[in-house]
Parts: sequence; structure tokens; C-alpha cells
Amino acid sequence: MTTDRSLTSLSKYLSLVLRHEPERIGITLDDAGWTDVDALLAQCTAAGRPLDRSTLQRIVDSSDKQRFAFNANATRIRANQGHSVTVDLGLVPVEPPAMLYHGTAEHALPSILVSGLNRGVRHHVHLSESFGTATAVGRRNGAPVLLQVAAGRMHAQGHQFYRSDNGVWLCDAVPPSFIEVLR
Repeated sequence: MTTDRSLTSLSKYLSLVLRHEPERIGITLDDAGWTDVDALLAQCTAAGRPLDRSTLQRIVDSSDKQRFAFNANATRIRANQGHSVTVDLGLVPVEPPAMLYHGTAEHALPSILVSGLNRGVRHHVHLSESFGTATAVGRRNGAPVLLQVAAGRMHAQGHQFYRSDNGVWLCDAVPPSFIEVLR
């Protein structure tokens, strides 16, 4: 039986290969980030990370952040967002709520206050409607700091926002003038 710990480890591995390094296991992503499920399972197993369809289904179903999605007939899979490889997720600009949140580590705060939130190697800056989610994200790399983003004001000034299939809000960057530190 697959333990919660091994599911978490496999989920992180899938994030790596479906978001950043598909070549690591010899799979390819199409322009929209999809890959064949059977190929993914075979290549994970060949790379020493045995994965079967039922375990993959459990990972997709149990992910609190809904990191992955199957196509309609579950023959293809992709990461919902967070890619550093070039993909077009088909996101359509939408109006965001007035406020969104971003969690970061304390050590990153001085730079953010000067240059804002930047996407780095990813396609977008990730924002949340939830304090809890943003705080959990910030906690991954040290003492968390919660930032409030004036998304409504940004949108009114011409910044575009997108919402991924799993509810994560995305934008290209957040200038410092739209950020308030909540701690």
C-alpha cells in the first residue's frame, strides 16, 4: 500500500517532470502541457519511481492544491500551473477579487518591497484568495510573511489576471505599490 509520505514524494516528483523537467524521464509535453498517461507511468517506472494508474489517480484526487488534471477521458495529464517550461494553458484574463494574498519567506521580504513580486523562472506570480494557503506557501522556505495584493486596483490600472483550473490566481508581476505586508 502506498503511504501518505510516498504519495507526497511522488506528487513532488510529478511536479518536477510535468512543470519543469519532462526530459528527465523522457516524456514530452504538448503545447498545452499535456502528456500521455501511459507514457508517464512507464517512464516514471523506468526512472526508478514506480507509479501505477490507481496511485496516479489518488495523487490527482487527493492533492489539496489540485496540482494536476486529467483530460476528459483520463488518457492525458498535465500540471495546472507553475511551469518553467513553455506551455500555453489556455488561460483567459478575468477580473480578480479586490484583494489577493501571497505567502513568502521572511528573508525574501526586503527584495519584494523594492522590486515587487516577480515570476522568476515560472510563467506567472501565484496568488491566493486564502490567508491559510498563502501562509502555508510562505512557510515552505522559512518564517512565513503574508502579503496582501491590491488585485482589484491593479486590474483597474491594466494588469491582467488569470485563474488556473485549480483556483490559483496568476499575474505577470506585482509592483511594490500594490503590496501591503500583513505578517
